[in-house]
Amino acid sequence: MMTRMDLDLLSDEDLQPLAAGGNREAEEILIERNLRLVRIIARPYFLAGGDHEDLLQEGMVGLVDAVRQYDAKRSSSFHTFAQWCIRNRILNAIKAASRRKHTPLNDYVPLESPQFDESQYPVFDTVRDPEELIIAKERLSEIIDAGSGLFSPLEHRVLELYLEGQSCGEIASRLGRTIKSVDNAIGRIRQKLSAAN
Repeated sequence: MMTRMDLDLLSDEDLQPLAAGGNREAEEILIERNLRLVRIIARPYFLAGGDHEDLLQEGMVGLVDAVRQYDAKRSSSFHTFAQWCIRNRILNAIKAASRRKHTPLNDYVPLESPQFDESQYPVFDTVRDPEELIIAKERLSEIIDAGSGLFSPLEHRVLELYLEGQSCGEIASRLGRTIKSVDNAIGRIRQKLSAAN
């Protein structure tokens, strides 16, 4: 039986089969060694409706997946495979958060789930009741009309792009802004809409 000190001397590629075989100490060492990698990969991303801790948790799940699924015969280094698993898990979480296709659509159109613009309403495909569809379309028009005098030019443009279904990253790239400034604009938009209602 290998001690913790013995395991600490092994490379990631040597630890992984032990961890995948149920050795908890080997798994802990691999995870501890790669915590910084999770933080580095998660740092530039933004999760709509979540915070940075949520992204770190998703990254950790990706790291655990890497520990359990790595195959030295099929993959390059463990580090490269772990990067891929972590990034893939984070991106999937971001995509799922931005879709929000199953958000209930009753008598309002929540700003948190923009899946449409003024001319296309794909989110309405999930609405079966014609009355709900009419109410949702009217509410969308109200939001856009209210924005003309309520928001700054930046906020109005961010709202339009957000209602088109673009992510904060896509909006930031399109407007030449940082993700943080777009996120702040969305926060101000939400506050102004709450105060107006």
